[in-house]
Amino acid sequence: MSFGQVEGIEPGQQFESRQKLYEAGIHRTLQAGIVGRQDHGAESVVLSGGYQDDEDYGDVIIYTGDGGQDTSRKQVADQEFTGKNLALMKNHSDGIPVRVVRGSGHQSEYSPTTGYRYDGVYDVESVWQEHRPHGFKVCRYRLVKHGGSFDELPEHASDDVDEAGPTVRRKTSVNRIVRNRDVADKVKAINNFRCQVCEGFVETAGGPYAEAAHIRPLGRPHDGLDVKSNILCLCPNHHKSFDMGGLFIEDDLTVRGTSLTLITQKAHPISIEHLRYHRTMWGQP
Repeated sequence: MSFGQVEGIEPGQQFESRQKLYEAGIHRTLQAGIVGRQDHGAESVVLSGGYQDDEDYGDVIIYTGDGGQDTSRKQVADQEFTGKNLALMKNHSDGIPVRVVRGSGHQSEYSPTTGYRYDGVYDVESVWQEHRPHGFKVCRYRLVKHGGSFDELPEHASDDVDEAGPTVRRKTSVNRIVRNRDVADKVKAINNFRCQVCEGFVETAGGPYAEAAHIRPLGRPHDGLDVKSNILCLCPNHHKSFDMGGLFIEDDLTVRGTSLTLITQKAHPISIEHLRYHRTMWGQP
């Protein structure tokens, strides 16, 4: 496997065919959109117009996984996190970068007019699975490019309500969602730095440690808000499980598949609407 930049190839370089991409080591297959192995990760992806669910915002791409199509490229079955889709999911869990190529068949203002263009290395910032208008579940990935734009929160977003408005996006040299640390810190303090699922407590030399998990993710295409009702205080294990579709919370705050109930505090209400959104984005009822 070959991850990251390829020596001698610069972002923006054009290639006339898939064969040339292959020979350069940028995308080492002549057909599939994802090059990777589920136990190692994905080294590259191509946007070529093969999936109608792809969304291209330039520095941010909502990429659709592999599979479930017939010979006419119509979605006829659900996608699952297996094979190449699981490989790209591993990029997210292990922090592995992925090379991105755009083809002229990809209907986007960012696509080349002919052939293919290598557009650099992206991070797989988040992963989910959702039902789409065509009626089937697809695997989706938020890819974020180094050194592009980022999603910035409104300066005076409320930390108590869900009516603070959508995130504001501005050009900058950093490519990350800017989170309101004050809100996250407040949520953790209210919960005494204990996980709201297991009551686990992580002690470090610098004091107690917990993680703030957004229920409805920030940034496109979810556009969640950085407010208390959209944040859970979780231990690292339950945070990762929640973010990667292994843990769901019902409307009555029970933890699906367990006898546990989410631990809540009066000063930290949880939005049922956001819990429903989290389940929906993984194709769950």
